[in-house]
Amino acid sequence: MGLVSLALIVFATTGCRTPSRVGQIAPRRGDEIVVAGRLVHTGTPVVTWLDPGGYDGYRVERRFAPLEAADWEPSRAAVKELTTPNRYGMRRSPVLSNDVERLRGGGWDLSTLQKVVDQVVVHYDACGTSRQCFKVLHDLRGLSAHFLLDLDGTIYQTLDVKERAWHATTSNSRAVGIEIAHPGAYPPGRVDPLAEWYRPEEGGRIRVTIPPRFGDGGLRTPNFKGYTARPKLVTGAIHGREVAQYDFTPEQYRALTHLMAALCRVFPRLKCDYPRDASGRLITRALTEAELENASLVVGHFHIQANKVDPGPAFQWDTVIEGARRLLAPGRGAAGPPPPKGAALLLRGACAPQSAPPK
Repeated sequence: MGLVSLALIVFATTGCRTPSRVGQIAPRRGDEIVVAGRLVHTGTPVVTWLDPGGYDGYRVERRFAPLEAADWEPSRAAVKELTTPNRYGMRRSPVLSNDVERLRGGGWDLSTLQKVVDQVVVHYDACGTSRQCFKVLHDLRGLSAHFLLDLDGTIYQTLDVKERAWHATTSNSRAVGIEIAHPGAYPPGRVDPLAEWYRPEEGGRIRVTIPPRFGDGGLRTPNFKGYTARPKLVTGAIHGREVAQYDFTPEQYRALTHLMAALCRVFPRLKCDYPRDASGRLITRALTEAELENASLVVGHFHIQANKVDPGPAFQWDTVIEGARRLLAPGRGAAGPPPPKGAALLLRGACAPQSAPPK
């Protein structure tokens, strides 16, 4: 009878699932992001800071400095912009005023985080690859973003989304930051820096070429050949100023669409849309303080700061937002959106000079 009672208890607590064995390693599918300690599926490859080859935003030492010079004290002496060993902080919000002591110890739960996060900020990194982006953010500037999106569509998560990453000044406490690998946007008459990153090929396609000084770029896809989603230089106005850039890769659009859908699903206050004017068109200027306060949306870095243009005029907002909406529709799961088409936007990113870290 004792064995029967024990079996009934096990069944009642586990249902039809086989109980986990002590010491058993739980498998991860490889498409999950970490949100307040929980794994959230995206349907696209994700490398977290916990995985081999990941980028760890929690580490104090510089990731790409020589090992003997990587710890905090020699790093502080070597890099003047590193003013604190932390590259992130705790999210702040009036709704958290009574929970500060619990949360400052890491006690975030999903329901509390959902009350705070209602914005996604899209950047281009101006570094070209996610490896170089992490090096600049973490090793040289003391900054961070939750996600880095590489040329081949690999998403790197550097911090749990519960953390306040340092990437977008006044929006840091409410936002999720995404840095897309891209060399940046320039005034139309000064696009020479793009020549080393892009090469026209027979048939009209534009090939993304990583400059030799970056080695293989750290891409996880062997022998990856990246092409721009559109075979032309895209010019558009941000803050009333003309800038030009090449488009992102189709792999980046697909991965970003899946990530955006996952974030919009897990954060109910986040509307799957971007800032629009009265006619429904993308707003291409910095939002006013009142507009930004009400922007529970996917925004560009330029919507927050007038000295930024990322993610730039080539970024296809509708491809990402409409694709994410399709994934969120009833009955839809991990199926990918159609190839990018049409036109949209641009940015100054993580590798661009900046007067002060946006903490």
